[in-house]
Amino acid sequence: MKKTLGLFIVSLLAGAVTLGGYKYFIEEDSIALTAQSEIPSFIPTNFYTNSNSSPTNIDFVTAAEKTVNAVVHVKNTTVSTSPNSMMEYFSGRGASRETVGSGSGVIISADGHIVTNNHVIANATELTVTLNNNKTYTAQLIGTDPKTDIALIRINSDEEFPFVGFGDSNDLKIGEWVLAVGNPFNLTSTVTAGIVSAKARDLNEFDANPQSFIQTDAAVNRGNSGGALVNTRGELIGINTAITSETGSYVGYAFAVPSNNARKVIEDIMEFGDVQRGILGIKGGNLNSQRAQEFGVDETEGVYVAAVEAGSGADEGGIEKGDIIRELDGFKVSKFSDLTGYLGSKGPNDVVQVKVLRNGKYRSIPVTLIKLETFEVPGLGIEVKNASRAELQNFGVKAGVKVNRTLNRDMAQFGLDGHIVTAINDEDVKDIDDVKRIINQRAYGKPLKLTVVNQYGEFNSYIFK
Repeated sequence: MKKTLGLFIVSLLAGAVTLGGYKYFIEEDSIALTAQSEIPSFIPTNFYTNSNSSPTNIDFVTAAEKTVNAVVHVKNTTVSTSPNSMMEYFSGRGASRETVGSGSGVIISADGHIVTNNHVIANATELTVTLNNNKTYTAQLIGTDPKTDIALIRINSDEEFPFVGFGDSNDLKIGEWVLAVGNPFNLTSTVTAGIVSAKARDLNEFDANPQSFIQTDAAVNRGNSGGALVNTRGELIGINTAITSETGSYVGYAFAVPSNNARKVIEDIMEFGDVQRGILGIKGGNLNSQRAQEFGVDETEGVYVAAVEAGSGADEGGIEKGDIIRELDGFKVSKFSDLTGYLGSKGPNDVVQVKVLRNGKYRSIPVTLIKLETFEVPGLGIEVKNASRAELQNFGVKAGVKVNRTLNRDMAQFGLDGHIVTAINDEDVKDIDDVKRIINQRAYGKPLKLTVVNQYGEFNSYIFK
């Protein structure tokens, strides 16, 4: 009896200890875990606080269906000559050789107008376009703009073509989903997805020709050039143009010409035959900590106005040297490519509201853009402009165009800045229209001969292949 009572007392004590331990250790841990789940220290990948933000609601299918039939495969047949002697080299003769390149294009109207890259169709002797339904057409070149790398071609048919409508690239947000549609590696009708990684990206930071690209991580490869970058509504917001890669293939960075800039270029080509560019009339550059210290300002964002061109819209509007441009029509300007990118969609006589910071105070200045009277000679790396009568007299010549600036280091070594070009390929030039005509009539592969005069009245000739 005593032994049974002892076992009962031991069991009772053991149960009490077990219950107490459970209450003290296990339940306390359960309470702590519940508190952590209410305010987690991390966000699970499948946790959504707002059902509207779920990726499953992004309809890639609709955007792809709106686009894929309007993106075409462009083939460029080029006939070049390979000289076999120095005589043939300088005369432009030699054995003919045919090469075929390919890229993409986007139909932008039911009557068959197609926007693509200039480098896709450059020097073509024949252009063919294949649609998503495998129908092939011969294309006609309407016009090009090497500066923006945009070209306009057209195909004809009794039927209406599917086309993509333009979106507003100024409304793009960093992080927004986009689709790249094109023909990489001759694989037709390929769609890839990504996000907008950056805006107003300049790939030529040390070049005199600033750019303003949309950067995306949508997979883009050789053959995608000239294809569409569209938003999730299926609107065209860019023309895929370039990648940066050590291998020549996609590594996570792709770049597109903003749709507003491409649209401005093709509308000008259709209306005027060339691009009518509007400029503020300033010279300036980006700000950072070092340059802010050099200029004696506290700002590290915006475009610093280093000089104002006399008689320009900026001059007449009241922009001054030392101003810092922070906005254009309400769009933020953090760097020079923001400014050039926005102005790329504007034309002469457009009025732009320029917000500047001057002596610590902001002011809004309306500026009427002036026409850019210059021409970038394709493939040569120089920009020329019409010379004034006084400039021609100073150089002792009756006609010619002035080398406004060199656009790369290779041309800079010749020291042609400020010289007067009097002839190209032994044809006299009076203005930039003559330069355009001679360049456009030049046979592909033929050397280009420039005759120039310097400030001392000395004539020199340069031959560029």
